[in-house]
Amino acid sequence: MSAAPIVIHRLSPTGGRRVTIRGQIAGLAYEDQDVLEFLRRAGLPDGVELLDRPEWVEWRGGRAHSYVAA
Repeated sequence: MSAAPIVIHRLSPTGGRRVTIRGQIAGLAYEDQDVLEFLRRAGLPDGVELLDRPEWVEWRGGRAHSYVAA
């Protein structure tokens, strides 16, 4: 299990990435703005710079900030 409270999972076969916050599914993100909205709804800081802080966010299975298959 990740120590980071936010996990952005690998790309889904249909596009987008599942986002979990504290182990709960927040939704499917198709861009950073979607992740930021999930964070806002969860009452967490939502600055885009947060997405590059490993103590907050773990990116799994692909490049960070990439939401479509290469």
